[in-house]
Amino acid sequence: MRAVVATLALVAAAPALPQDDAGADPAARPSIIAPLAARSLLLDLARAGDRIFAVGERGHVLYSTDAGASWTQVQVPGSANLNAVHFADARHGCAVGHAGIILCTWDGGERWERAHFTPEDGQPLLDVWLADEKRGVAVGAYGTVLTTIDGGHNWASMVFEPAPLPGAELPPVAEDELDAGVDLGLEFHLNALAGGPGGALYLGAEAGRIFRSDDAGASWRELPSPYEGSFHGILPLDGEALLAFGLRGHLFRSDDGGTNWVQLATGTVALLTAGARLDPATVVISGMTGVLLISRDGGHSFALTQQDNRKAISAVLAGADGALIVAGESGVRRLPLPAVAP
Repeated sequence: MRAVVATLALVAAAPALPQDDAGADPAARPSIIAPLAARSLLLDLARAGDRIFAVGERGHVLYSTDAGASWTQVQVPGSANLNAVHFADARHGCAVGHAGIILCTWDGGERWERAHFTPEDGQPLLDVWLADEKRGVAVGAYGTVLTTIDGGHNWASMVFEPAPLPGAELPPVAEDELDAGVDLGLEFHLNALAGGPGGALYLGAEAGRIFRSDDAGASWRELPSPYEGSFHGILPLDGEALLAFGLRGHLFRSDDGGTNWVQLATGTVALLTAGARLDPATVVISGMTGVLLISRDGGHSFALTQQDNRKAISAVLAGADGALIVAGESGVRRLPLPAVAP
């Protein structure tokens, strides 16, 4: 979802540090309760039972209990920018971000604990996914993969060595990249995780890499890629159907778990950032410059609409009464579903 959009958080948050704290590690300072946090740069959304959570710059963590009509900020033990959040159920959730920070909650978001951070290397974590109350995986820059088997209390680094799909035609790798181990994905930013039906877990990465795990992230295999650009989001649909999207408006659909792909027309060159399925027929893909792509046929075709403010939308979630909840440059807000049709 978030490698490019997360850069916005770095830029936005830089002036926020007082001069005498310029050398302090942001992950070590508690977040500040800000009256306008709901209007700040927010990068991801997640549902946890009856609550919706939003995370973003300066360690902002907010939740709503009224379908996004109002938001309450929670103080957390870190003010590093948070790029992603995911809940396994109504109580167990984790958020990840810059300086390798991982914040986890075991009580539905009332309290958060810092479970991991690595300020010395400064590598951001870009996404997180929890299979259940015990198992989870976080991914980030330069092939970073962390896993947990105790509900997020402890995280271990994993050597990312995906196996090729048998018989698949994988993207060519330059000879100099082979020497550097890039063919294993070790040097690529790992951008976006998405869980699908039947326990499938998908991972979109730089340079047209896309991976699948069927054991909650313990092992991975590389899938054929439909293009050479970065994937910034994956949206599983029914069965083996899924959408993958990324740079310059590129959007692809697979109906066989990622073995074969077709490109879908989008009418935009904006970076596509996130997706949500509102019902079996309605699918929404969001993007930079306020782009929203709407499908009324289950993700087979899309119509383009764009918000007047042209602000980047980094996350989208199905709200109540057919509305959308979106997060991005202008904070978090409810939007009516645009009345467009392919």
